[in-house]
Amino acid sequence: MTNATGVIRIVRAAFYGTLALVSVALLIGVGMFFIALRDLPRVPDPLSRIIETPPTEIFAGTGERLMAIGGREVIPLSNVSTHFIQAILATEDHRFWEHHGVDKLRTLKALWVTLFRPGRIEGASTITQQLSKNLFFSFKRSYMRKFRELLVALQIEARYSKREILETYLNQISMGVGANGIEQAARTFFGKPASDLTLAQSALLAGLPKSPTRYNPYLHLDRAKERQRVVLSRMEAVGYITSDQAQSALQEEIRLQSPSRVARTGSYFLDLVIKSLEERYGPEVVYHGGLKVTTTIDLQLQSMAEESLRGGLYRLDRMVGIDEGVGHGIGSEAARPQGALVALETKSGAVKAMVGGRNYVETEYNRAVESNRLPGSSFKPFLYYTAFEKLGLNPATVFIDKPVTIPVVGAPDWEPENFGRKHEGPMILKQALMKSVNSIAAQLVERTGPEEVIATAKRCGITSELEPVYSVALGTSGVSPLEMASAFACFANGGIRHNPFWIWRVEDALGRVLEEHIISGTRALDTSITYQVLDMMRGVVDAGTGSVIRRMGFDLPAAGKTGTTDGYYDAWFTGFIPTLCTSVWVGYDRGKGLRDTRGTGITGGRAAAPIWADFMRKATEGDPPREFMVPTDIRFKIVDRITGMEATTSTTRAMRVALREGQELPAYGVGKEEGISDSEPEALPSASSQF
Repeated sequence: MTNATGVIRIVRAAFYGTLALVSVALLIGVGMFFIALRDLPRVPDPLSRIIETPPTEIFAGTGERLMAIGGREVIPLSNVSTHFIQAILATEDHRFWEHHGVDKLRTLKALWVTLFRPGRIEGASTITQQLSKNLFFSFKRSYMRKFRELLVALQIEARYSKREILETYLNQISMGVGANGIEQAARTFFGKPASDLTLAQSALLAGLPKSPTRYNPYLHLDRAKERQRVVLSRMEAVGYITSDQAQSALQEEIRLQSPSRVARTGSYFLDLVIKSLEERYGPEVVYHGGLKVTTTIDLQLQSMAEESLRGGLYRLDRMVGIDEGVGHGIGSEAARPQGALVALETKSGAVKAMVGGRNYVETEYNRAVESNRLPGSSFKPFLYYTAFEKLGLNPATVFIDKPVTIPVVGAPDWEPENFGRKHEGPMILKQALMKSVNSIAAQLVERTGPEEVIATAKRCGITSELEPVYSVALGTSGVSPLEMASAFACFANGGIRHNPFWIWRVEDALGRVLEEHIISGTRALDTSITYQVLDMMRGVVDAGTGSVIRRMGFDLPAAGKTGTTDGYYDAWFTGFIPTLCTSVWVGYDRGKGLRDTRGTGITGGRAAAPIWADFMRKATEGDPPREFMVPTDIRFKIVDRITGMEATTSTTRAMRVALREGQELPAYGVGKEEGISDSEPEALPSASSQF
């Protein structure tokens, strides 16, 4: 009896406990329902007004409106190819004709995947729910937001027919490159109305809404074709087409309309901005959310950058023997040298000018951001900083320029060669950087190890993968001009790193701030060591491999480094003044080195530095000279550039170096018996190797 009573009590407690939990859950559900009803947007009448949204406006950092994006060409459902209707339904919502706004099976599956498969998130929105998103002016994702979207979707289903819902949806789909709605997409990609789309074309377009940027067939046709395969597979699975039809569509050649006729931004910089916005908010919000976006671009500097790069590349054309009247047609740019320029504000990281190529109409490929090219000797400042920090060296330390052989485990010995294939014996490290001596750079990286050099570059802002080999010190791993400008700005800032950015502020259609960039730098390098490297880089501009900059009339305090790779495939100059850092790259897109009409290789000093000087001279016109801030523990000494000893009145090869507190000069030097010439090096030597 006692046991039976106990069991009854347990069952009763469990029953009341369960009842209490169910009651609490119901109360929470009812509470959520009434909370969700507050400020619930009203469904418009007619439904087509749901896609009448204000355009997104993009502004320069100086206030000028750069462009507005958005708008659609609305057509009736009867004017849309049946193939496309079936393709989009099979891909986005194959039970569209059966459900009433919410696909319960799909929702349960998505919930199961999200809860029990960590790292995966399954989507469950129906076409009606996707339409309902357009009525919300906040783009923050939350469970309450999704619940409200569901309630609006139920309202839409209750008031409008399935055909009206589908018609509205097809007219609001964003498919990239400015194509909003199926009619614009059909005309943009294939030059035909939506009613004439084939099965293959329909499947390709139906795959774009998932990610218009990732599957853009102009840039990533292989990805678009793979996505097309998925769409056709879904169409076959739901019974819209047969296996033979799917295979036939896959084999059909996709002939896209010429890219020159496709709506574009007309700007490498704006392409970057829109891509970033799409990644953060999604294409629907970007094209139809009425955003107001303030960017960092300075239109005056941008115009100067385009002019300087264009002029520099035309000079390079003549240098390599391309006539001015040749190669201006479609497809001709591949045969001409290309270039890129990025200028950013050193104290914030804000991108002020960006040019990704010589002709945006010919190619949208943004070489300033997307092209990782070998930086050559322009990478050496990261090496010298590492040597000063890890080995206790200084700009007056003497190394001997001599043939170097470095054993490499599991590979042939590394035997780097100097530019000009000559050796000059002993010299101080400042002179070695100014003359870009590879043999001394090799000796330094052998002592520091390549991993330490890579760590320094990463601290400064290089994000690309760098190969941990000795030759990394000579710039044998690819980086972009944007990375180089950002990383060199760290030297201009006394070791403070600012990540590059191009969007200051984003507001929604109601003026609410969605994001705003707050300037905050991080300490990446030691201030005093950074200044020592900066002072050496000033020597590059004043009397080293970048001295063409002074000969072109740019006379403000500046620092930088040239770079040229083996075979002359890449020519660089990255440099800065206290307020602005600019990186310039020139070269062919693929498979060809820069050589003039005499067959002589063209270096960074000949090809990139003049573009830098021309742009910086225009950008700083009328500006007063601004000196770099000197740390309190830095002192200057005049030394013999060969022996490293303090100079006397009889020294003919004197050079100023920056020393930190506690660093001393040698009491005696080396090289007096070597017969080293006191003459300055030629600014533009013509032999090969990295420079």
